Amino acid sequence: MAEPVLSVRNLHVRFRTGDGILHAVKGIDLDINPGETVAIVGESGSGKSQTMMSVMGLLASNGWAEGSVKYRGEELVGLSPGRLNNYRGSKLTMIFQEPMTSLDPLYRIGDQLALPLTTHGGLSKAEARKRAIELLELVRIPDPARRIDAYPHEMSGGQRQRVMIAMALANNPDVLIADEPTTALDVTVQARILELLADLQKRLGMSIVFITHDLGVVRRFADRTYVMKRGEVVESGDTDTIFAAPKHPYTQMLIDAEPTGRKEPVASTAPVVLDARNMAVQFTLEKSFFGKATHVLRAVDDVSLRVRAGETVGVVGESGSGKSTLGRAILRLLPASGLVRFEDRNLMPLDRGGMRPLRRHLQLVFQDPFGSLSPRMTAGEIVTEGLLVHEPSISRKDRDRRAAQAFEEVQLDPAWRNRFPHEFSGGQRQRIAIARAMILHPKLVVLDEPTSALDRSVQKEIVELLRGLQKAHGLAYVFISHDLAVVRALSDEIMVMKSGKVVERGTAEEIFDRPEEDYTRDLIAAAFLTERGNAEAATQPLAS
Repeated sequence: MAEPVLSVRNLHVRFRTGDGILHAVKGIDLDINPGETVAIVGESGSGKSQTMMSVMGLLASNGWAEGSVKYRGEELVGLSPGRLNNYRGSKLTMIFQEPMTSLDPLYRIGDQLALPLTTHGGLSKAEARKRAIELLELVRIPDPARRIDAYPHEMSGGQRQRVMIAMALANNPDVLIADEPTTALDVTVQARILELLADLQKRLGMSIVFITHDLGVVRRFADRTYVMKRGEVVESGDTDTIFAAPKHPYTQMLIDAEPTGRKEPVASTAPVVLDARNMAVQFTLEKSFFGKATHVLRAVDDVSLRVRAGETVGVVGESGSGKSTLGRAILRLLPASGLVRFEDRNLMPLDRGGMRPLRRHLQLVFQDPFGSLSPRMTAGEIVTEGLLVHEPSISRKDRDRRAAQAFEEVQLDPAWRNRFPHEFSGGQRQRIAIARAMILHPKLVVLDEPTSALDRSVQKEIVELLRGLQKAHGLAYVFISHDLAVVRALSDEIMVMKSGKVVERGTAEEIFDRPEEDYTRDLIAAAFLTERGNAEAATQPLAS
């Protein structure tokens, strides 16, 4: 057998925290062979991401690694940043889980793509720009010659993740570490990106390490799998063998975990919380010399929806379909035209001051938890930040008590509220974001991909949590997601969006059992392809 391109032995990763030393990775061994795909799976907090962050020498300042990490026989642990840079970005590259925090908001996409090409590839600026456009086309960014000059905030979450993939592939690396590489992608693009990575791997001979909670992806693409729990590898081996005959109860639990059940229907007499009609949002992409708009994008085009107390309206569609923009528009976070009525009040004439008293009733859970959590605040301070605005008279002790209660509601240890965001896993950060919204007891919550960063077992818990909160408080949800299994488990009504328009709507049963539009059928087909992960699925063609 060929010598491993990457070999890890007795790796320990620890962090200094306000609660003492956190032992995140506990003496694990793993090997990555040339040209193979290896998956590292486990729940949030299992240590899978920190394992690969230590390989790249990218641990937070309060963390350190002990043990051995060898790339083609060269020891990486203990190398200076300068020597590590000889490998990072060229031989070893990484696609990060949260693209918005990995891309610099002050620089255009093209400049950021050009950096590894000029630094490690030796290309000129002109050559790097040409190659950057080719990379954007490779990862299916529409109109790459135009989008290369966009800033990160001008792209959807899925498009930003595709930019990160393009950046990682820029210099044809030996080992590509993909930390939840398809988390922000809709199901059709996810399937195409995974096939793209598989094709590039075959062509370039690179090894791929998938860090993921999506076992459908693992079963379809990984040659070997390591299962991690609480910093330890509890099972490893050939992927087909692990799925066919898992030996550890934890592995079996991961395989079986998926959101189940259906939401109880809401009464037809329930009061209407939100009534949005003929919503439209447009962005000016280009202006003439005289300031006249020459290229306008209609991100939301004549969309209406109504949500009753206790009801969930699911909004699905591919990246760039306008679903997240719609969510922000109905909360008056973006300029829009149309009518937005919250209970008995028209929100459209209200300015920022007029909206402020209503904000506690209208909450948003963002897609990117790390980007929405201040790194300078503890988790407890983040969760109670809204109380300082909307309930300024309560004491610090009462705020802390309510923070502890909120942590319990989202299945986090209340003792962790003194930790900072970087000390949590991606899934744990998303639960903090949910707690921050729920602590104000809102009436309407727009949930923008709230489970996209969570492993399947935690998704199941969060779905049950959201159902319970909704039933107890009569909450109205607008649930935006590309995860159709979660949408089906939570929604009363589903709207399917494409290019800013609603192409189909109906009950969850109607959409999934009797879809009328080809676009809807493609979404469902791609979702089942990646979710069920069986041998039959691996042979099915992608949705067009």
